[in-house]
Amino acid sequence: MKYRSVFDIIGPIMVGPSSSHTAGAARIGLVARQLFQIEPEWAAFHLYGSFAKTYQGHGTDVALVGGLLGFDTHDHRMTQSFDFAKERGLTYSFHEEEAQMDHPNTVKIRLGAEDEEMELVGISIGGGKVEVKELNGFELRLSGNHPAILVVHNDRYGAIASVSTKLAEYEINIGHMEVSRKEQGKEALMVIEVDQNISETTLMDIAKLDNISKVTKIHE
Repeated sequence: MKYRSVFDIIGPIMVGPSSSHTAGAARIGLVARQLFQIEPEWAAFHLYGSFAKTYQGHGTDVALVGGLLGFDTHDHRMTQSFDFAKERGLTYSFHEEEAQMDHPNTVKIRLGAEDEEMELVGISIGGGKVEVKELNGFELRLSGNHPAILVVHNDRYGAIASVSTKLAEYEINIGHMEVSRKEQGKEALMVIEVDQNISETTLMDIAKLDNISKVTKIHE
């Protein structure tokens, strides 16, 4: 296994008692915010497994809200995230679910603002590391710990090649890539993890390509 830094071994710099229940939850919330792209007005957190049983005692609730506000794991505002949410007009709710999921630390986040809504399913796998397993009904595997872009596109010949060619033009190396679609010839989703943060210029150039409808990014 390749480690990027010593913190991959000993865990992240964090505020909170648990790397899986606090730091991981904060990271899932932060990824959700980055993918949503605009300031959320409301959020519903559906908690499964050990998240549902211990979320208050381990600060999972505080961390999820903090991440959604844009606070990183080491941000000392994290402990007052409920107060900051009130200031920003973010309303939220927590729901303890009984359904059995594949991973014990699972949360489904539904969030919205005005006419925009998004649904994300994430898991905390320990040491502050997370994976996004589902986004708006698309199944995927996104670590959330490395820079990445998510490209919503029409399921057409050449769409994937055009995006990878554009990344090559900017000398951006692809570390992991997968494609998910709900139905042949309809809407599809590219998930591309890369070795460096993507600039806004690169993002806009990809968005201009044929058959591309939306591009979002996750940064370190």
